[in-house]
Amino acid sequence: MVTGRCAEAIVIGAGIIGAACAWRLAQEGHRVLLVDNQRPGATAAGMGHLVCMDDNPAELALSAYSLQLWRDVVDRMPESCAWRGCGTLWLAEREDEMAIAELKLRRMAEYGVLSETLGAEQVTRLEPMLRPGLAGGLRVPGDGIVYAPNVARWLQTDAGAAIGVVAGEAVMLEDQTVVLASGERLTAPVVVLACGLQADRLLAQPLLKAKKGHLAITDRYPRQVRHQLVELGYGASAHACDGTSVAFNVQARPTGQLLIGSSRQFGTLDTDIDMPILAAMLARAQTFLPALAQLNIIRCWTGLRAASADGLPLLGPHPQHSWLWLALGHEGLGVTTALGSAALIAAQIQNHRPAIDDTPYLAARMFGTEVLSV
Repeated sequence: MVTGRCAEAIVIGAGIIGAACAWRLAQEGHRVLLVDNQRPGATAAGMGHLVCMDDNPAELALSAYSLQLWRDVVDRMPESCAWRGCGTLWLAEREDEMAIAELKLRRMAEYGVLSETLGAEQVTRLEPMLRPGLAGGLRVPGDGIVYAPNVARWLQTDAGAAIGVVAGEAVMLEDQTVVLASGERLTAPVVVLACGLQADRLLAQPLLKAKKGHLAITDRYPRQVRHQLVELGYGASAHACDGTSVAFNVQARPTGQLLIGSSRQFGTLDTDIDMPILAAMLARAQTFLPALAQLNIIRCWTGLRAASADGLPLLGPHPQHSWLWLALGHEGLGVTTALGSAALIAAQIQNHRPAIDDTPYLAARMFGTEVLSV
């Protein structure tokens, strides 16, 4: 007979969201079991951009709050986490896009996020590798980058013995119980589901949809790009409800490599590289950075982002199960919002007032019902 283990909380999923939830609960005195199926997911596939996004007020509130929490810990992270406070440079390809930059500046200012609009000459001085003729941009100096897989591992180790990592696949949820493929049963009064697209199988209902993305990375070169570079049209691409899109997004890694994105594709769980989409993504990147055509690309890969129906994460108690919390559907902002999401989940579990209004993210909105008293 397979014996079981018990804890004060169980977190399913050891990517950046699950690791952050386990870390936050451990920081607040809980003994946590973190279930890790030891397969790479969205955390391993993504860019690791810590970016303040403002495409809707709830997204801006969560990303700005979470970035404040990141700034409290980045000085403690080891060099392997590859934290760099590079800032983001949002680029206007045409003069009319400067209106988007001005709008972003005003929105961010409402949440205390510093940014500045730049003219064409200022952009060129900051990033001479960019092609001539861009209209200008918006610089957000407080943004940064990390290597998210190593950050997830650091969050686990930083909590010490308060987190016990359980290698295994969760195959069933029962009342305050997680059943593993091995037959082992883990029990706790609180279970947090933070395993991305795998959550639909455990919940036996479709809450999430996959957004496939492509990335490419170059060989190592002398440093040529200083900021995370993103086109101002990125938001429309990122929040499209269907179809396929590409947008310019390039990140300078501490290794001297350039990480190139991004694409979005619905309606597939196939992780093979789609050559026409990859080619379109690289062509888009070269319209901003023509010198990319002369650099060697050494690896390309794909990943599947887990998105909710309305584009906001599901953060809160399951409306039919008072012991179950959801931390799902972060799509492309999981790294940015990991610490903020974890703080909201921990506050809910402990019946504390959250630092920001958590109403827009509550999981109950996807069920058309009120949350049970917890």
